[in-house]
Amino acid sequence: MAWNSYGLDREAQKLVLLARTLDESTLNQTYKMRTTISYGLERFWGEHLRLQKREPAKSRYWKATWDTFVRIMALSGINLPNDPVRVEDVQSIQLMSEKLWQISLVDQQVALSVLTQLCDCLVWWTQRYKP
Repeated sequence: MAWNSYGLDREAQKLVLLARTLDESTLNQTYKMRTTISYGLERFWGEHLRLQKREPAKSRYWKATWDTFVRIMALSGINLPNDPVRVEDVQSIQLMSEKLWQISLVDQQVALSVLTQLCDCLVWWTQRYKP
């Protein structure tokens, strides 16, 4: 098996540039993303819901990062759930959480490793583009 970067650095650059167009303070979320990884996929995914009503620009940045991550993982053969969910819909939140918790341990470990690298790339680009 050969190494494949899956364009993580390029995708991270796009996400950071998106964050700058949303609201420059959104870039601070990059560091929070990196620290949230250790709590698992469900908590990383759910953060966009916490911010959905109170700070929509930050919520969009988290969701865009999750969407990009899901797309990258699909290239590796690991299909992560990505159901559309609104913060008011408790049942769909629970269903999405269950799907994430049912991912095999091996796939979770691979996904968290890739997410860590993606977030490391986000941090790098944030440090370059932060005003």
